[in-house]
Amino acid sequence: MKIHEYQAKEILRKYGVAVPAGEMATTLEEADTAAKQLFSQGNAAVVVKAQIHAGGRGKGGGVKVAKSLEDAAKYAKDILGMQLVTHQTGPAGQKVQRLLIEEGSAIDREMYLGAVVDRASSKIVFMASQQGGMDIEEVAAKDPDAIFKEYIEPAEGLSPFQARKLAFKLGLTGPQINQAVGVMTGLYKAFTETDCSLMEINPLITTRDGKVLALDCKMDFDGNALFRHKDLKELRDMAEEDPLEVEASKDALNYIKLDGTIACMVNGAGLAMATMDIISYAGGSPANFLDVGGGANQQQIEAAFAILLSDKNVKAIFINIFGGILRVDVLATAVVAAAKKLNVTLPIILRLEGTNVEEGRKIIAESGLKCQIGTTMKEAADLAVAAAKG
Repeated sequence: MKIHEYQAKEILRKYGVAVPAGEMATTLEEADTAAKQLFSQGNAAVVVKAQIHAGGRGKGGGVKVAKSLEDAAKYAKDILGMQLVTHQTGPAGQKVQRLLIEEGSAIDREMYLGAVVDRASSKIVFMASQQGGMDIEEVAAKDPDAIFKEYIEPAEGLSPFQARKLAFKLGLTGPQINQAVGVMTGLYKAFTETDCSLMEINPLITTRDGKVLALDCKMDFDGNALFRHKDLKELRDMAEEDPLEVEASKDALNYIKLDGTIACMVNGAGLAMATMDIISYAGGSPANFLDVGGGANQQQIEAAFAILLSDKNVKAIFINIFGGILRVDVLATAVVAAAKKLNVTLPIILRLEGTNVEEGRKIIAESGLKCQIGTTMKEAADLAVAAAKG
């Protein structure tokens, strides 16, 4: 689960991490009030920042520095409600429905600091770079040596010497070292106690008066751990998510919309990835990733069909099931019932293997539905591509 920058900064404040003062606004009136308050406190500038779940906001025109109340009002009017397009939103962009009105900072240096769960080592890894305020992926690709890493032993946590080591690597000196250690300690505690999967401070800055601040913050949480964090679940902004993905989550379906024409319904994430690959290999384009899980019931299958059918680009449905926990005959019965209930007219191509596969194939064959069964994944993929092309 992703959250907005202003929400992430509220969390960081609770853990003692220094961030600029600011207020979230959903209306121009709220934005004007927040800007007036910040200017009245002696700030020479305020920053108007679009709040969407995507990076690259500044390049897309979603971050503006205002030197006067009039400029702040103008920028707020320009940004609130705009369709902001960045390299992470895709060409359709994302509508800006919230702003962060924040005090300006006298930036001396911009750096990068991040933490992520490293699956290979089963550890949290801290990453730091002196090249902040830009796409860290680009830095990593062009100059991997510019990224410094520290792997954290789970039983020990972030050690002070590791934090100091990263602070030195960032080129910090004097009192800034201890400030940076405090920032990293707070970030690590926030990361572990909220079950984060990703945390990025880009940029981490030093100011002209020697302070170390988190100027921006991105936080992603492990969805499987949200049952422990009711307060975090309330931060979810469904307006930032694809409506079909939101609908799928209500039935515990793992769905991600893509831009192809062949809808996929699969049990198991690995098989789903392989299914999308073989569709592409066969010359088609997958319309989605959809994992119904190992124990899908008829209600979930119906929900899955409804979601697939609501995508107007879909020309064919490819159901790829390996019956293990979920028996093939049970799945076939659910597919037939759901397809008839929803009056599915699109061609359905199935590849069925596993427990009770012959019974499952018989149920499909006698259903009267417009179905084709491929004996192999490749054969089924070829049938799905041909059906999608008409």
